[in-house]
Amino acid sequence: MPDISMFNGIKESEESNGGVSRRDFLQCMAWVGTGAVWMMQGGILRSQTLEEAVKGGGKSSDFMFVQISDSHIGFNKDANKDVIGTLRAALDKINALPVQPDLLLHTGDLSHLAKPDQFDMLAQNLSMLRVKDQFFVPGEHDIAENLDDFHSRFGKGTKGDGWYSFDHKGVHFIGLVNVLNLKAGGLGLLGTEQLEWLEDDVKGLSSSTPIVLFAHIPLWSVYPAWGWGTDDSAQALSYLKRFGSVTVLNGHIHQIMQKVEGNVTFHTAMSTAFVQPKPGMADAPGPMKVDDAALRTLLGITTVHRMAGHNMIAIVDKPLVTSSDVGSSHASQKTEQKSDAPHVIAISNFKFTPQTMEVGVKETIRWVNKDDAPHRVVASDGSFKSPLLDTDDHYDFTPTTAGTFPYFCSLHPHMTGTIKVS
Repeated sequence: MPDISMFNGIKESEESNGGVSRRDFLQCMAWVGTGAVWMMQGGILRSQTLEEAVKGGGKSSDFMFVQISDSHIGFNKDANKDVIGTLRAALDKINALPVQPDLLLHTGDLSHLAKPDQFDMLAQNLSMLRVKDQFFVPGEHDIAENLDDFHSRFGKGTKGDGWYSFDHKGVHFIGLVNVLNLKAGGLGLLGTEQLEWLEDDVKGLSSSTPIVLFAHIPLWSVYPAWGWGTDDSAQALSYLKRFGSVTVLNGHIHQIMQKVEGNVTFHTAMSTAFVQPKPGMADAPGPMKVDDAALRTLLGITTVHRMAGHNMIAIVDKPLVTSSDVGSSHASQKTEQKSDAPHVIAISNFKFTPQTMEVGVKETIRWVNKDDAPHRVVASDGSFKSPLLDTDDHYDFTPTTAGTFPYFCSLHPHMTGTIKVS
């Protein structure tokens, strides 16, 4: 069975109640910007922090590789105004390893807004790595405009919409794409074509072949209310039941979580850009602000310690943040409007407020993004679609016919709303 012991980044609590304080949580932030090292030992993957890998040297492993995730190049809000700096801190640590990893996997959201200059900046920084074999899957931010730019830079030679597999020293790696065709209120989706390809891809492999599957959105139900899961992951995993060792890696949720189900170990990686709250411990997901001084101190330089008496699964069950750690202000929508003024829907804290808006024909609705994350407003029937809305951007829509128009955010499909036109 795969080793599930993890270094959780929290120093042993000095408090008698064994609870996790905000100081402890900030020490957990040492993971951010460091990435994770995976070592193959006798066909079993074992994870370490970069700090542990530096100490141990990785000399007892068959080979090792590094996973980084959610670089969000282009993000510049309060949660981290220097995502380039924290990415470089991670890359410097990788280059400093006494034994260089064979591979680097990036599990998505390379960019924040899928802009060409953001992709260029990431590629420029990754070129400084001594690890030359680098593999990528897209996050939803990487295809915010379209899939073509990501494909041309980071997905050459892939199948379909970007999935692929390769073999390295007896291990079969599979990169999947689960950020396309997201539906209102839904989860990540692999789709029929990709599932059929996956079934065929593993059909000829020996059951003793170690499998490493990597995607952006988790392939287990971390927290469906926030879209943290994949609708058809059970079908994908059914093709892997006969294999003795399966490791599933992802990003998206910006925090370390791990669980084991039979032969499958699931692991989510921390971001190199910013943190998000623990599932259900805030009104919504999104970039979480911590003290600038603490963030700078903890990104990649604090020694990572094991919390005494706990493994990673136990830590996941503990609340590391409370709703008071995350801003939860909502814009009031009860302001009086002139007849020719737009009806405003605030996009705040990953919600549409008000969630239901009633207007008349030819009255304009305006969505204003007050979040630090980008959003895109899309009608479920395709009748309207906004461009990508960054912080303080807005989008106007003026209906010409009566009816009910459900809509959602195509980047974060758990966000839904309704326009009723009379």
